[in-house]
This record gives sequence, structure tokens and C-alpha cells, in this order.
Amino acid sequence: MTQINFDSLTTGKPIQVDVDGKQVCVARVGDEVFAVSNICTHSHAELSDGEVKGFVIECWLHGADFDLRTGAAVTLPATEALETFQVDRSGNVLTISPKTKEM
Repeated sequence: MTQINFDSLTTGKPIQVDVDGKQVCVARVGDEVFAVSNICTHSHAELSDGEVKGFVIECWLHGADFDLRTGAAVTLPATEALETFQVDRSGNVLTISPKTKEM
């Protein structure tokens, strides 16, 4: 689990944080915040260096797009989805944690 300040995020400018030993890309879209694995499933490039357009983040290396809401790969060359993380907000504090698996 990692906590960050909501106001430290700028819409369209993703950042990288560590959550339980995993690199996580955190992106703000308006008043919403999403967290996905920071490593592109196609090229192993850091997505926090990519560009956010709406609810999509583009990998800077080969241009693969991922949906920030679901982690789904939406354009080639990526075909595998990203892991997504839970984002909870309490006032100005965001808590980012691994999603619990449904049984």
C-alpha cells in the first residue's frame, strides 16, 4: 500500500510509485485517479514516461495504448492487459493498493 496526495497529481502527467515492491503508474484524469502496472506488457518500457489522452495511456516506446480504467491493451503491438490497482480517496489522500482477488 502506498499513499500520495491527490493535489500532487496533474491531469495527463503520470507518475511512478512503488506498491508492495511493484512499479505502478498512477494517472489523474480530471477528478479520477487510476493505477496500473508501470511496465508495458509488450516492451517492458515504463508507462509513466508515456502520454495520457483521456482514459488511455500510450507507451512511449512502440505506441501501444492501454485503457487506464481496465488495464486492457487497446492497440497493437500490445495484446496483454496490464495489472490494475485499487485507488481509494479520503479527502486529499489517495491510497493505492493491490486489488483483492475475488473468490
